[in-house]
Amino acid sequence: MRPDHLTHSLTLKRRKIAQQPMSEGKIMKLTTIALSTLLALTTSAFAEGDIKKGKKVFKKCAACHTVKDGKHKLGPSLFGIFGRTAGTVEGVKYSDAMIASGIVWDEANMREFLTKPKDYIKGTSMAFGGIKKEQQMDDLIAYMKDKTIPE
Repeated sequence: MRPDHLTHSLTLKRRKIAQQPMSEGKIMKLTTIALSTLLALTTSAFAEGDIKKGKKVFKKCAACHTVKDGKHKLGPSLFGIFGRTAGTVEGVKYSDAMIASGIVWDEANMREFLTKPKDYIKGTSMAFGGIKKEQQMDDLIAYMKDKTIPE
């Protein structure tokens, strides 16, 4: 079928569909889909963090961690953390719980962990109370993504 015939065919189908009345169930279904899409777009817009503010939040982490490749403190460098299996950086002492966790770090589990580390991994040696405020978490994650993902 040629492109101009395809366009004409689609136009006719749209007219035919537009002329058919919609059932109440179909209207509800379409409304639900539209509202869900709108909510998802709105939520993701609020979930974006501020890198500069995230740097300030990271000061809570900087006592034990860096974002520099290969530069460890009490805890490992967080450079390359996303996609890395927990407890696997050479030369860093980890708790048995962290090693046994088998976690491959991504944004979702990093958020959960940083909310309450000792609840997320029972037996972790990480002595950090957690990030309670959602905006601070968004900012911290934005900073970590900016500074720890290899280019």
